[in-house]
Amino acid sequence: MRVSVFGLGYVGCVSAACLANLGHEVIGVDVNQVKVDLVNDGKAPVVEERIGELIAEVVRTGALRATGDVREAIKNSEVSLVCVGTPSEPNGSLCTTYLERVTEQIGAALAERGGRQTVVFRSTMLPGTCLNLLVPILEKNVGGTAGVDFGVAVNPEFLREGTSVRDFFDPPKTVIGELDPASGDAVTALYEGLPGEVFRVPVPTAEAIKYADNAFHGLKIGFANELGAVCQALGVDSHQVMDVFLADRKLNISPAYLRPGFAFGGSCLPKDLRSLVHAAQRADVSVPILAHVLPSNSEHLQRAVDLVERTGKRRIGMFGLSFKPGTDDLRESPLVELAERLFGKGYDLRIYDANVNLSRLIGANREYIENRLPHLAQLLTDSVGKVLEHAEVCLVGTRDPAVLSALPQGDGPVLVDLIRLPDAEARRAEPGYMGLAW
Repeated sequence: MRVSVFGLGYVGCVSAACLANLGHEVIGVDVNQVKVDLVNDGKAPVVEERIGELIAEVVRTGALRATGDVREAIKNSEVSLVCVGTPSEPNGSLCTTYLERVTEQIGAALAERGGRQTVVFRSTMLPGTCLNLLVPILEKNVGGTAGVDFGVAVNPEFLREGTSVRDFFDPPKTVIGELDPASGDAVTALYEGLPGEVFRVPVPTAEAIKYADNAFHGLKIGFANELGAVCQALGVDSHQVMDVFLADRKLNISPAYLRPGFAFGGSCLPKDLRSLVHAAQRADVSVPILAHVLPSNSEHLQRAVDLVERTGKRRIGMFGLSFKPGTDDLRESPLVELAERLFGKGYDLRIYDANVNLSRLIGANREYIENRLPHLAQLLTDSVGKVLEHAEVCLVGTRDPAVLSALPQGDGPVLVDLIRLPDAEARRAEPGYMGLAW
């Protein structure tokens, strides 16, 4: 394919050289004439493993050249990759100045050239940037409609500086946010033959995936460093601890716990987090990530309260109360905390949990509920139907088949989904459905 790559920094330079190496005819574009001249001389404008010899080779064979002329690049390409920078503003917001400028230039050049071109944004940008900011700029300058007169896609990169060439040829995944199937087809063809799973998703999803990756990477590094600092203060070998931690592929290094849902609770996680943070404080070790896990969890629980308050209704039904389905363990259950907050705000509450029977609760379990929700006896009901008859709003916190099969479709009480119901996608179109974090 004939490809133009706008921006010859780390991402653009590597993308241009690697695409040329794959057999595409590539034109690099940059406002910096020094970068343009370096590429045309077969030299890399960035320092990166393997990039020097790669650029020398693809320039020598004629597969890659560079220019400062946007019109020339558009005229001689059918796919354009936008790889300009999106730095932070002083207040932390995303700077889209360079994106907007190059998008205007591409749009004006497309208007002159005619014919269908696919514009692929590879720059990191927040969800909504492409559809709400960049597509209107293109449509205005082209004088046409995105997805009809020209294609648009978002193709985030997952290249690590220092190993970016290696990462390009052996990607963990390829993500294509497509405005229309033809746009997605054009991007898919660029990477034909490369390993890794290809995900063709809506444009905003592709924009968000890059942020999910980088936020998690930062979180992992911060977590490891904080835990290491606590271990050091307590005289423990942190690397030995993490070696054992990493060996657990069932819960630790796995998809476990990485699906948005309700708040966590139970007899272990809250208690152990509090103990660890307290130990760090006693050792004068600052652990801002670990110290904010429980407050973050509490904020997530508050989102459920906020959804109920937003309905303006007062009669509330709750399905589920125990910390974990199939048990009667109420200790530090987030559903108990939710019931407590709603009851304290004066809501008329009814609760159903097939596994919770007050007469059978004993020991710490009974003591906990008597301290936190002493009015539970008057709130519990023994049937799903009684909760549905009572409720204007239903909070669903269980996957009990008896509950799921009884939930009404369409007209009925407002459903606040705390667990992402199996039919959540279909229900999202219903006016009475509210997902907690989806």
